Amino acid sequence: MFVQRRRIWISDTTLRAGDESPGVALLPLAKAEIAGQLERLGVDVVETGAATTRAEVDGVRAVAARLTRPTVAVLARGLREEVDAAADALAGAARSRVHVVLPAAEGGDVVAAARELVGRAAARADEVAFSCEDATRADRALVAEVCRAAILAGASVVGLPDTSGRTLPDDYSRLLADVQERCLPLRDVVLSVHCRDDLGLAVASSLAGVRAGAAQVECAVNGIGARAGDASLEEVVVALAVRGDHYGALTEVDTTQLAAVSRLVAARTGYVVQPNKAVVGANAFAHEAGIHQDGMLKDERTYQIIDPAAVGVRMTLPLGKHSGRHAFARACAELGLELEGAGLDEAFRRFKERADAGGAVPLDDFYEEVGT
Repeated sequence: MFVQRRRIWISDTTLRAGDESPGVALLPLAKAEIAGQLERLGVDVVETGAATTRAEVDGVRAVAARLTRPTVAVLARGLREEVDAAADALAGAARSRVHVVLPAAEGGDVVAAARELVGRAAARADEVAFSCEDATRADRALVAEVCRAAILAGASVVGLPDTSGRTLPDDYSRLLADVQERCLPLRDVVLSVHCRDDLGLAVASSLAGVRAGAAQVECAVNGIGARAGDASLEEVVVALAVRGDHYGALTEVDTTQLAAVSRLVAARTGYVVQPNKAVVGANAFAHEAGIHQDGMLKDERTYQIIDPAAVGVRMTLPLGKHSGRHAFARACAELGLELEGAGLDEAFRRFKERADAGGAVPLDDFYEEVGT
């Protein structure tokens, strides 16, 4: 039976939150290069950072000049000058968004500030996003009141971020449901989620947010960001692609571009992707254990729920001490050496002896020995 799925918008914050990672300082040229790959990937929004320094403004303008389809967003934190600077920097964007962020937990004049700053941004940008910083630790009644003020002032996207990374997926779902119940105008705008990974739950919480009605996920390539990072874009997107039936949702991201953008971001930031990283790690589709290799050679669906080609990589069967005879014979055949019977048995025995001694065993180095 056909079930219609909700469209989920992907707001990429690699160039903003990712640029906040310790030791990362993306120059305008690098930001434009990554932005171009993000456009090929098919993200809906590219958030470039703030516009409070000359370097940041140059970065915003470089990205705006490069992109033709995605919305270009700039962060503005609680000051009229930042809103104005963001709008000025976005002057060349095909579609502009000022993202106003206020800490609702502080109370005080935050409602009036939200009304004023969002209205100011709405007069100068194509669209305005508003986020209640640290919403998971703020008073929910106040969060709802601030959101209502922002929407009435012109915000078309409203975010309830887990800034501290403290919330659990179930707690986050309840927060979103509660605030939507308290602030009915939220039903008429795009509800956005942005989760930090301090407890390793940023992706799970983001997906819980989708289940609770969020229509936009803010995330970063390779999960980079301040402290433990942000929700990993590739994990969120692939989870929605593979289990969209569960979430009743889909994105318009071209997943075949995920590996390419991951490699580019790693190269430009100097943040190496861990081998066992989901989706884009070097081992994500690598199978060394003999029983796994045998199963994969018979049917790749045996141990894989994701088609490697769908994310721009290929499945590998690296040889090591856990490898089986079947994979070893196939690897030899790919090098032009057909082995069978006693010859295969003897070659495999010698290979295992080498592999059991520790470390990887490049078959190219073993090739001549196998052939003797």
